[in-house]
Amino acid sequence: MHTVEIVLVVVLLGALTGIVARYLRAIPLPLIQIALGALLSWPQQGLHIAFDPELFLALFIPPLLFADGWRIPKREFFALQAPILRLALGLVLFTVLGLGTLIHGLLPEVPLTVAFALAAVVSPTDAVAVSAITRNLGMPARTLHLLQGESLLNDASGLVALKFAVAATLTGVFSWTAAVREFLWLALGGLGVGALLGWGFAAARETVTRRVGDVAATQMVLLLVLLPFAAYLLSESIGVSGILAAVAAGFTTNFADLRRSAFIAERIQSEGVWTMMESAFNGAVFLLLGLQLPAIVGSTLHAAGGQWWLPVGQALAISVGLLGLRWLWLALGVRSSLWRAHERGRMAEQPSPLLTLATTLAGIRGAVTLAGALSVPLLMADGAPFPAREQLVFLATGTILCTLVIGSVGLPLVLRRLPARGEPLLAREDREARLAACRAAIAFLARPPVPSSADEPERGALHQEASGRLTQDYRKRIDMLEAPDATQTPEAQAEAPDAVRERRQRYLAEMELRLQALRVEREALYAERHAQRINDETLRALVAELDLSEIALRKRLTVARRALGLAAGEGD
Repeated sequence: MHTVEIVLVVVLLGALTGIVARYLRAIPLPLIQIALGALLSWPQQGLHIAFDPELFLALFIPPLLFADGWRIPKREFFALQAPILRLALGLVLFTVLGLGTLIHGLLPEVPLTVAFALAAVVSPTDAVAVSAITRNLGMPARTLHLLQGESLLNDASGLVALKFAVAATLTGVFSWTAAVREFLWLALGGLGVGALLGWGFAAARETVTRRVGDVAATQMVLLLVLLPFAAYLLSESIGVSGILAAVAAGFTTNFADLRRSAFIAERIQSEGVWTMMESAFNGAVFLLLGLQLPAIVGSTLHAAGGQWWLPVGQALAISVGLLGLRWLWLALGVRSSLWRAHERGRMAEQPSPLLTLATTLAGIRGAVTLAGALSVPLLMADGAPFPAREQLVFLATGTILCTLVIGSVGLPLVLRRLPARGEPLLAREDREARLAACRAAIAFLARPPVPSSADEPERGALHQEASGRLTQDYRKRIDMLEAPDATQTPEAQAEAPDAVRERRQRYLAEMELRLQALRVEREALYAERHAQRINDETLRALVAELDLSEIALRKRLTVARRALGLAAGEGD
């Protein structure tokens, strides 16, 4: 099949599986995509795609890691930097040494350096897989940020460990000094290149948009989409980590975006483009993983003869050992830093055995592990086959599947047993920020108009009337958002709860009616177009205004319903 056709088929299947997952909510989307990819490539005449690790890493991983680096909350990332670094660096080294020794003991025929290479391949968690599995499971917010931060940084340490394990197999020589020096060069160089490119793009964008405003929004979004590829390719060309460069570019761009509150069109387009790209690329990653499974599994089981359970059992044993080492490191090596973060208010969740177990099960491996395994050379320096390469690839693939299944099944069971929390931190911060914005708007409306002409009395009266109507609407929103025991006036606190609930329900009904009216407006505009009384350009412009209004109103309606539930004692 032609390359263009393959790309189109993979994107199409990614979209279709996303729709199917809406009907099969009990099965995580990555597992559906992996299963579909395996089914498509299982028959002899099925869809077979040659997997090029370098092309895969260059095409699919940079935008996904850039988006994760762009979206991850920076406050939480820096607040949890100590446990994140212990997981991203310490856990990888602990896993390589511990799991490599375990693999060599379990499979004596596998050389120790190859066992360390396999341990290095499966040591980093996969940012794409972790986000895809944990996103809708109710993982505590700060724990989820900890997992995301770990998976963003541990790829570099895992790939450096793999590089040196392979080099030791090929040459028989290993140097700790060279390994540390190489890691620092790869990591710091990648972070530096990514940050420099992100800063340069932000400076150039600021220069351009200062002159032309939001008119160049589409072009800026296109350049933003190309930025992670530029960071990755430039970093790889000079021998540093392209993965960390993509992450650093996303970080830097996000910081620059904090100064661009006025560029609405660019912000809306960026959000839409990245949402679409993440969906398409995530689907492609897991589908490609599934498409490789039959060939990998088939060759390994054929070599095992009738004893198919032996390699399957080995993959399961390695996965259990991998998660066991992760649990041990979390319980002994990271628990103290998590406690300190909790005591300083940086982590709302108190470390507990159940939370440690949930964090262990969330150590999911993904496509980066497969790409690393397939990047192991086929031949030694003397032309002999690389020892146990096919076994390494199969066991790495089996580990990916085992951690995906274990995480998908075990995480929901463990998370349900976590103690019930009050209002989530993010929900409370969301409500308080909305209150602050409403109060700031009311303070602005209370200011007298600036005198500008002789008709000042008339303008003053109009201003007072308009500000009164707007202030009333803001006060309704504040009334809906305020918690019963929050910073309300004594009169409001003394009011009967039934009266408060009735007033909030009236405002909720008003917003629902506004939403219905917006939809009626939209239908009327489409009727005008069908009757040829307006053209497509006018329709798009008018409908875009209504769409933005509906998005804002629907969000306010969701928050209002949640606030009404809290007021009724129903929880969040």
